[in-house]
Amino acid sequence: MSTDYHTDLLVIGSGAGGLAAALTAREQGLEVLVVEKTGLFGGASAISGGAIWIPGNRQARAAGLDSDLAAARTYLEQVIGPDYDAALIEAYLTHGAEALAFLESHTELRLRVRPHSPDYHGELAGASDGGRVLEVETYDGRALGPLFEHLRPPPASMLLFGGMMVNRVDVQHFLDARRSWRSLRHCLGLLTRYARDRLRHARGTRLTVGNALMARLLASTRQRNIPLWRHAAVDGLLVEDGVVTGARILHEGRLVQLSARRGVVLATGGFGASPEAPAQRPGTGDDHRSMTPAGSTGDGLRLGEAAGAAIGSGLASRFYWAPVSVLRRADGSTEAFPHLVTDRAKPGMIAVDRQGRRFVNEADSYHRFVTAMLADPTRRSPCHLLCDSRALAAYGLGLARPAPAGNQALIRAGYLLRADSLEALATQMGVDPATLAGTVARYNAHAREGRDPDFGKGDSSYNRAQGDPGHPVHPCLAALEAPPFYAVRLHTGDLGSAAGMRTDANARVLDARGEPVPGLYAAGNDMHSIMNGTYPGPGITLGPALTFGYLAGRHAARRDELRPLGQTVSAPPPSTSGEFV
Repeated sequence: MSTDYHTDLLVIGSGAGGLAAALTAREQGLEVLVVEKTGLFGGASAISGGAIWIPGNRQARAAGLDSDLAAARTYLEQVIGPDYDAALIEAYLTHGAEALAFLESHTELRLRVRPHSPDYHGELAGASDGGRVLEVETYDGRALGPLFEHLRPPPASMLLFGGMMVNRVDVQHFLDARRSWRSLRHCLGLLTRYARDRLRHARGTRLTVGNALMARLLASTRQRNIPLWRHAAVDGLLVEDGVVTGARILHEGRLVQLSARRGVVLATGGFGASPEAPAQRPGTGDDHRSMTPAGSTGDGLRLGEAAGAAIGSGLASRFYWAPVSVLRRADGSTEAFPHLVTDRAKPGMIAVDRQGRRFVNEADSYHRFVTAMLADPTRRSPCHLLCDSRALAAYGLGLARPAPAGNQALIRAGYLLRADSLEALATQMGVDPATLAGTVARYNAHAREGRDPDFGKGDSSYNRAQGDPGHPVHPCLAALEAPPFYAVRLHTGDLGSAAGMRTDANARVLDARGEPVPGLYAAGNDMHSIMNGTYPGPGITLGPALTFGYLAGRHAARRDELRPLGQTVSAPPPSTSGEFV
């Protein structure tokens, strides 16, 4: 049975882009409904690192850090290359700081600038060492009430002690806990809070990074009485005379026909988990792992195409890459760990290909690391990341934790390879022992001198920022010479898809002629990457998601040509388990 309901703006998807659109539109007087296909809110944004790349933000200006939009424009021109879309980049640079200021003024979103957070391509003109990247203030999940149980949690591999969240500052404190009383005290405080949380909750309630971002936005939707539906799959868009006017939604066994007077925002998270995704990742193989939530199967793109949307093409990469290691348990289950910032750049870590030779600057960004793997996948995928006992004790290796943690279970499972000599480790890795020994000997000789002439590990500001500032010789370099030796196998992985629907500077979806599809918007990974599939710095997915979500909500609130604002509308139906108001 089909039932008709009405709202002003329908947002499909509950990640950063979708909720930014919903909150912006609601703040300007529109009735808004957010629908989420899965049982958890937050999408990929909730499991992200939470960094937001927005040049010219107010926090940077207040702190006297880099806020030069001209330099940022130059940098993006250099990174993106000939497919640079001037209109979209200009909209991003012009309205990014405005979007954040609006959300901070009208929602629970609270941000702080990273004083030192270098761009990923520091060798290019316009690159910055700090000021463009913001991170989210921690949030008390208990303030969400029942919504906390429906906020998508991070993967287990990204939590400590089975459920404790930490941010980059916390991680550094844990690494320094044995050499700093201040860090030890910080860690003890976190552990005490976590122990109390687990008496009442399935995980810690001190939320950081992407989980804090989405918790703050979700709390704001509740404060503004924006209905949130879970388990709400969109069956199709409603189109009248070429105008998108709503959608058919299968919600808790009912087919709801919902009219949206001001339009529909598609923010379903892209297609990284779709069955079609592997065909668009040549060279990745069967062991490729996507960190995309299972619900991101390309629904938004299919809905948009059916309404006339044009899908973008010509990207440098159709995915945002990251190397991933995989634990395979005895019961057949697996756990994937994305090697983003915790180990590769640290002293005493090197990566070798299937022949036992180095092939990449290990401290470069995760996207550049996998790009190097894909440049010669038959030799470099999978590869291995290895270290000695001192580096493992100091920094950990993937899922293996630093001292005093015990990692015997990972060794027994075959995830963490361990051997008393490099030659024996090479045998376990399946590479030539003599080649690996020669590779390590060459690297060690240079590392003792504090340099890496082969790949430049530690040369860039970004490299050094990810290393260990307290290491006596070099933040990124140390010899591998203290047995036993360890290694983990790295596969290609991704953090989500970059290809999506073409849009204009107001996030309106475009058709094949380049004309807007009336009433249809896209944000987040449903929107074609304005970076053209490149990865200029930390937070270049969340930054555009929040900015163009804001622009979509603002434009929808100003659209007077479709239906008059004064028309009375009926609220969406109440729900016993799917709606939060």
